[in-house]
Amino acid sequence: GLPGGNKYGVQGERKVPVLQSNNGPGLTGLMTIAAHLVRQARKEQLLGSSAEEKAVVQQWLEYRVTRVNGGSSKEDTRTILKDLNMHLEDKVYLAGNIFTLADILMYYGLHHIMVDLTVQEKEKYLNVSRWFNHIQHYPGVRQHLSNVVFIKNRLYTNAH
Repeated sequence: GLPGGNKYGVQGERKVPVLQSNNGPGLTGLMTIAAHLVRQARKEQLLGSSAEEKAVVQQWLEYRVTRVNGGSSKEDTRTILKDLNMHLEDKVYLAGNIFTLADILMYYGLHHIMVDLTVQEKEKYLNVSRWFNHIQHYPGVRQHLSNVVFIKNRLYTNAH
C-alpha cells in the first residue's frame, strides 16, 4: 500500500538506511524509515494499539538496532538468543499476542543467525525457533530470504 517514488539507499561506513521521497526531507535510520512506511501504508496497528503495546514495540525495535545490529561476536549472539528465548517463553509475538513491526524487523535481523544454527542450537532456543518459524510463514514477511528449516518432530528417539 505504498506510493511509488521512494528511493532507498545507505550512507556511511555503518551503512545506515536512507529513504528519499519526492515530497519532503530524506529520512535516516532503520526504525525511523520503518515506522514512516508503516504509517504511510496505513498499517498503524503494526506499531501497537495501546500505549503499553506501543512502548513494548518501541523497546524491541531499539533492541534490534542496538543489540542485534551491534552484536557481532558469538557471545553477543548467544546473549541475544537467550534474551529472546526467555521473553518468548509465554508469548506468540514480541509484543505479546499481536504481530507488530518489531516481529518483522527482528526476523530480518536474526535471519542470518538462524540460517547458521545447528539442529541442536535450534532446539536449545526452542521459543525463538518456534517464533521465527511462525514469522517466516506469516504472509508477506519472508520475501527474498531463504526458508529456515526446523525439524518438527525428533527423527531419533531413545526407543529401540
